[in-house]
Amino acid sequence: MPHWQEELREWIKALLLAVVLAVVLRTFVVDNYIVDGDSMLPTLHDQERVLVYKLGQKLGLKPQRGDIIVFQYSREPWRDFVKRVAGIEGDEVEIRDGKLFVNGIAQNEPYLSAPMLGSYGPQVVPPGTVFVLGDNRNISMDSRDSQVDMVSLESIRGKAFLVYWPIKAIRLVHR
Repeated sequence: MPHWQEELREWIKALLLAVVLAVVLRTFVVDNYIVDGDSMLPTLHDQERVLVYKLGQKLGLKPQRGDIIVFQYSREPWRDFVKRVAGIEGDEVEIRDGKLFVNGIAQNEPYLSAPMLGSYGPQVVPPGTVFVLGDNRNISMDSRDSQVDMVSLESIRGKAFLVYWPIKAIRLVHR
């Protein structure tokens, strides 16, 4: 077999391996999503691209308070939301006087863009669900809205961990 054919065969094998690895990684480990809207300001900005760690969900790890998750919006299955977990199953959540209370304790939320308006609850987060809120609470469609309500663990795609686009905004996503 001529040298160029051997070289071509090696390139094809390498390319196929790269495609298989990319598919496996994207299916089971990490995926990318585009932030749509301003509900997570100032933490995440409209049209930023984030990497989402999916393996934790696949292994049955439950999200924790403060995690920023991507989940499938149940009323429009083709649409995903990005929100912060404010309450986990069994927590009693309440919003009053511009503050979030979890199990009766006012939460320190330095990432909020403005004080919250309105009230909610108290409401206990049912088993198999989480209570989510946007960081820009006054314009966020989140668990306070009956169209979103509590988010089932099965609908969670993963946990956002890195903003990778635009390049000037590359950063880790913190709790």
